[in-house]
Amino acid sequence: MKWPVLLAVCAALFLTVFLLAGCSAKPDTDVQTPTAGRGEKLVGTDVKPEDVTEFYYTYSTSTDPPHYQRYRFYTEDGKRFFFHEKREGDHWPLTEDDATVSGTVELTEAEWKAFFDCLKGGTVKKREENLDSGRAGPWLYLYWNGDKGKYQEFTFESYGARCDFEELCEGLASR
Repeated sequence: MKWPVLLAVCAALFLTVFLLAGCSAKPDTDVQTPTAGRGEKLVGTDVKPEDVTEFYYTYSTSTDPPHYQRYRFYTEDGKRFFFHEKREGDHWPLTEDDATVSGTVELTEAEWKAFFDCLKGGTVKKREENLDSGRAGPWLYLYWNGDKGKYQEFTFESYGARCDFEELCEGLASR
């Protein structure tokens, strides 16, 4: 076999192996597999609605134009609230001074239930540093009574649950 042919065969083999390895890469972590694994807590079973104290959803990207959106659900003095903030600008990073829309509303029992229904079936796992990923998110963190700071990184049960959550937040933000 001549060198150019051998080189072409090796290149094709390398490319095939490289592409196959990419197909088995870890998917985005904002949607999970159907069952909770070891070291994870299942929302709705291990984490009850009355135990939830705070939930953060943050999306931040440096694209042109940059985009930042944060939703926060939390309890304070026995009441439940929803906070949202959107930042816009032509520079990166966006800061609090770039907030164009923000607000807080007190939630009804029905709204809190709708919020928890979006989280139900999702999992929380030990929080990991993600400094090297460069992803825009969303970054999801759930805090509840009894987590002792160990389990906080949240993953929706499905992409549909995430979409339902985003739709709920958009409706609450327009109030």
